[in-house]
Amino acid sequence: MTHPQQFEPLAEGLLVRAPAKVNLSLLIAGKRPDGFHEIETVMAKIDWYDELRIQPGRGNRIELVCDGPCWAPDGKDNLVYRAAEQILRVAGRSEGVRLTLTKNVPAGSGLGGASSDAAATLTGLNRYFDLQLSPSQLVDVAAQLGSDIAFFLGGPLALCTGRGEKIAPLTTRFDFTALLILPDINVSTAKVYAHYIHDVPEYERLSRAARTHIAEGRIDRLARMCANMLETSCYRVCAELGQLKRILESLDIGPVCLSGSGSTLYVLANHADPADFDRLRARVASETGHSSIVVGNNPW
Repeated sequence: MTHPQQFEPLAEGLLVRAPAKVNLSLLIAGKRPDGFHEIETVMAKIDWYDELRIQPGRGNRIELVCDGPCWAPDGKDNLVYRAAEQILRVAGRSEGVRLTLTKNVPAGSGLGGASSDAAATLTGLNRYFDLQLSPSQLVDVAAQLGSDIAFFLGGPLALCTGRGEKIAPLTTRFDFTALLILPDINVSTAKVYAHYIHDVPEYERLSRAARTHIAEGRIDRLARMCANMLETSCYRVCAELGQLKRILESLDIGPVCLSGSGSTLYVLANHADPADFDRLRARVASETGHSSIVVGNNPW
């Protein structure tokens, strides 16, 4: 399968693709003194993208326009705008730029869309204006904006720890196809964490298994664990999502996993027969009324 490139030159400007992600595992090690939770998560980029067009602006203004099938906030409420402000400030530059964000990945879906958009802004503006910021400088800027952004600056697969900002790239190639079930539900990450009750024995059991699979390069086995320690609190906050998972499991389509803090549920497949996926999507739509999309792993 041929994948598009991350950067594509335009007649006047640059197109940057911002891939979504899924959490192949998400473990909670406990609560930190700063009030955040310590996490251990393996994230994989997928070949479903938001798109950011960078074009000449007027004067020294940053202009942000959002379009596409999914909603995104305008102005300083959007991480794209704040990322543009921050990178230009760090580089000591004052530039006019027009940013057009085509939003395909829904917000609040556990797929990291906003974080990926911010990372695309950092890498795109660094290239577009030739700011010559190093990868470590971009990571520092990303850390000031949000926990997950640094992951999207690197390769397609990584173990992320701390608040999610400590990135250990995984060099093992893991090719997969997944069916993403996309309920029209926006789950509050803050509420999910607020309702989380830590289970020390469960964390230790899952962490031992996850570390073993990672050390052996068996990301397939890690993914088959379908381990997300935020699931219980997510379904406590949103009972409708828990009910949807039970319906999906009754269809006998394989383990149903939660990405991030929700709301996307996904099923990993060992095959990529388009006809099989068409039938599966139709069945999910018929039984649940929710849409779904077939994705693969992203190579960059």
